[in-house]
Amino acid sequence: MDLNIKHDVRAVARQFDLRGDFVTAELYGSGHINDTYCAVFDQGGTRVRYVVQRINHHIFKNPAALMENIRRVTAHLGHKSDGQADLSRRVLTLIPARDGQPFYCDAQGNHWRAYIFIEKARTFDAVESAQQAFQAAKAFGQFQKLLSDLPAPRLHDTIPDFHHTPKRFAALEKAIEADVANRAQWAKEEIAFAVRRKAATSLLLEANLPERVTHNDTKFNNVMLDDMTGEGICVIDLDTVMPGLALYDFGDMVRTTTSPAKEDERDLSKVTMQFPMFEALARGYLAAADFLTPSEKKLLPVSGKLITLEIGLRFLTDFLAGDTYFKVHRDGHNLDRCRTQFKLVESIEAQEAAMNKLVESV
Repeated sequence: MDLNIKHDVRAVARQFDLRGDFVTAELYGSGHINDTYCAVFDQGGTRVRYVVQRINHHIFKNPAALMENIRRVTAHLGHKSDGQADLSRRVLTLIPARDGQPFYCDAQGNHWRAYIFIEKARTFDAVESAQQAFQAAKAFGQFQKLLSDLPAPRLHDTIPDFHHTPKRFAALEKAIEADVANRAQWAKEEIAFAVRRKAATSLLLEANLPERVTHNDTKFNNVMLDDMTGEGICVIDLDTVMPGLALYDFGDMVRTTTSPAKEDERDLSKVTMQFPMFEALARGYLAAADFLTPSEKKLLPVSGKLITLEIGLRFLTDFLAGDTYFKVHRDGHNLDRCRTQFKLVESIEAQEAAMNKLVESV
């Protein structure tokens, strides 16, 4: 898709310290929230790509605080990784705006940022092998480990209570009661499924686990894998990096990596937790995350079930509310997404004993 469909990316790009002549820009990626463009510049006959991204300020209410988080996190990761080969491919590199800020705010109040484009690496919307799962989990574990000594002050909460599962359930109850879009009639089975699991929503919060700096959105496609080696080289999409529980991150890895089905798969027979994928995640994550307490490690399997349930609750809530949060591309899209999550919860529940045994042995 050509540029200027929705935003004047050429004009935005002029506000950043990007060298060369602007050539073109196209919408890029498969994210639900922000508007992301790949912008191409001509630098003396060489085409160089950058990521130019508009932050969705309807979701992230304080973009300046969000960008302060990202500035601090990327600077710390860069410092801790200094001396590694291909450092600019291993840590997201912010391009400053011409006023020195880590973002640019346009006349319409849109906040924009720019990154160096990471070449010769890519993301995958669905995992293709256990080795890929291992690499992604190791990358996220290393990400948490490097940030475990991030100096004070505490990071901003870019979305307060993002993984507060009991509050997510309370939001669902309100959406059911209000039924503003008159959709509850189409989701009776899903509502009943959620209600039966209400008690489980508080499992992690009641476990008295330590607060960490966490990514909080560890979808498999938020790790870039090197084209040549398959190594997980860079963790991306840092909007939700903030204080949280380490198990939020591992749980979301289980949610997004263990099933062969897409997040919005309509054929639920394809949705299952593949145990070899879970094993690869556990081994990869624990290979890097050697800072975990015994309590954190013990609850790794529980986190997969809980975060999968939580995201299902969010999709169901958004469906009932009229699709106000997640981008949708068809009627009933959020309900389809909810159904895949709930089917995966069932599959995890059926294998929970084996998951516990594996984590104990690693």
